[in-house]
Amino acid sequence: MDIATLIGLATAIGLVITAIQLGGSLASFVDPISFLIVVGGTIGATLVNYPLREVLGAISVGMKTFISKLEDPTKMIGQLIELSQIVRKEGILAMENKVEDFTDPFLKKAIQMAIDGQEPSIIDEILYSEVEKVSERHALGAEIFFTLAGFAPAFGMIGTLVGLVLMLQNMDDPSTIGPSMSVALITTFYGALLANIFFLPMAGKLKTLSKKEILVHEIVISGVQSLVAGENPRVMEQRLLGFLPPKERKTSFE
Repeated sequence: MDIATLIGLATAIGLVITAIQLGGSLASFVDPISFLIVVGGTIGATLVNYPLREVLGAISVGMKTFISKLEDPTKMIGQLIELSQIVRKEGILAMENKVEDFTDPFLKKAIQMAIDGQEPSIIDEILYSEVEKVSERHALGAEIFFTLAGFAPAFGMIGTLVGLVLMLQNMDDPSTIGPSMSVALITTFYGALLANIFFLPMAGKLKTLSKKEILVHEIVISGVQSLVAGENPRVMEQRLLGFLPPKERKTSFE
């Protein structure tokens, strides 16, 4: 569970609701018609812009902002160093007993390819190709949320224009002007709220999570390259620690 996402949403929504209640009634900001215009229009325009399969896929990708299971880069380096020491003493086939202990599918695949005796160039080609495709899928998910963030305020403005037209049609009844103007402005409020509290932050979080996942994959690829080459564990560790910020670099040999 990503605590930061939950805290961020709770803080943003809570402060908006508190501000509304301090200045008036929360019920005055509830309008089903305005909500339908904004949400329905945003979803509809997004479905026009992207195939249904990709939009549905973006929903599962978006869930990663709440439930993310990323491997710890430091822990991954530790596992690779441990494997390096095993290979150094017993040979590369000795890793076979360790494969099932790993929880990361990418690491399992990479180690299994090394055990099977694949050429280093083939291993690199396959793994880098997979990283590229993962990056493309993540980029598409973030792009869809950026698109949602663009459509939501636009349909908020459309709802406002609809409300203004309806208001102007009933100018002969002054009592309807205030409520009609209120409804017209609420659609803009809904659009801005959805874009800036949900869609834009989620798109940004997805980009950040993608970078972290790609970083772990790059560590795995570099580590497997060292394993196949029979590199000294200390040299391998220094190579892998280069992927981390200086403050997070801790050696296993002290």
